[in-house]
Amino acid sequence: MKRIFYFLSIVVALVACSDDDNFSSASGLRLTFSTDTLKMDTVFSKTPSATYTFWVHNDNDDGIRLQSVRLAKKNQTGFRVNVDGSYLDNAFGSQVSDLEVRRGDSILVFVELTSTETAQTEPKLVEDDLIFQLESGVEQKVNLRAWSWDAVKMYDVVIEGEQTIESTTPIIIYGGITVPEGRRLNLVNSTLYFHDGAGIECYGDLIIQNCVLRGDRLDRMFDYLPYDRVSGQWKGIHLYESSMTCRLSNTEIRNAENALVLDSAAIDEENVRLGMGNCIVHNAEGYGLKAVNSNIYVANCQFTNTLNDCVLIVGGIADINYCTMAQFYPFSAERGAALRFVNYEGDNDIPLRKLRCEGIILTGYESDVLMGAVRDTIAAFEYQFVNSLLRTPKVDTADSVRFVNVRWETPKDSIQGKQHFKVIDEENLYYDFHLDSLSTAQGLGCYR
Repeated sequence: MKRIFYFLSIVVALVACSDDDNFSSASGLRLTFSTDTLKMDTVFSKTPSATYTFWVHNDNDDGIRLQSVRLAKKNQTGFRVNVDGSYLDNAFGSQVSDLEVRRGDSILVFVELTSTETAQTEPKLVEDDLIFQLESGVEQKVNLRAWSWDAVKMYDVVIEGEQTIESTTPIIIYGGITVPEGRRLNLVNSTLYFHDGAGIECYGDLIIQNCVLRGDRLDRMFDYLPYDRVSGQWKGIHLYESSMTCRLSNTEIRNAENALVLDSAAIDEENVRLGMGNCIVHNAEGYGLKAVNSNIYVANCQFTNTLNDCVLIVGGIADINYCTMAQFYPFSAERGAALRFVNYEGDNDIPLRKLRCEGIILTGYESDVLMGAVRDTIAAFEYQFVNSLLRTPKVDTADSVRFVNVRWETPKDSIQGKQHFKVIDEENLYYDFHLDSLSTAQGLGCYR
């Protein structure tokens, strides 16, 4: 018995040694890769990218030794590479040596990029080849490529006096922008990329013209899903009580937490506190527009896809004309209304002096996306809808006089909900709220 055990031990040892040593340097052997070109997203220059990966497979009957893995341009492009746990060392020519890939096995490669400034206003291609030199002398390569984009970086901005920010290159905001009381910020002809947690805290005046405000992630959550289509990327805009003048025109606010919030302020019927024209507010993790006891005028604007209400009017005065409010928020079934209006907040009565909506489209997933609530019949609760499409049960009570020439939409209509619009792509979270040619809402909304 002892002799048999001894013999089996020798056989096992020999097999193990044979497996360990079963490597070949034959010139015909090749590795295979999960991709021949690693395409990274656009990255801001001097800002670390996300981490990308690809696999290296050995489908041969023998193991393969790697004499080296190196970057063709060494450390000139800003790529950082880790191969199977070993970093390419810049001190040794941006390479790593003496790696093995056993037969039928695979190793994982991690790639990151911090590119240098390009001195260009448009994104510039950055590429390098990752070269795998086999023990046989054969070289195989994977192309690494990305687009680098120069950007202006601003940190914890506090506005002094009246200040204008305008840039043909992207602006990345870290920490946020604060507009103190008595000061004015003009944002003009710019795209602002807000880092996580950053936003605009306004106690003074805010004027925004021809701008895009969004999060700073340029990469993807999944292959099909850019972070730019994910809500909650940055804080949004907050107007405090002392902020009495805000004007937004031809501006897009997307992927914020709460896109635009107005705290309660003294009502001046002669002074419009918030004026918005030709704006898009899309994909917020909270409210699209929340206005508390404010005088607002909104025309030709899109408010779409928010976790809470697309538009919430809490008392005050609101004049809303030819706007599209569509609630197709994809990340939660507990989404709010397309439009909600009330005359209270918490324990406080806030009179709704006037809400007038004309030419609007109000639709969404639910059968009723228009919500009005009154708590105190003594506090004002004045509203009117004119020449609009409303997805809500038809009003047959005494309040019907508040609805003039309204088209009542129901889920049973042949053209309703998302069928009004050109693209509602629920798989890829891509939306185009221009009206489809078959829509019955022609002449209404912001894209009439």
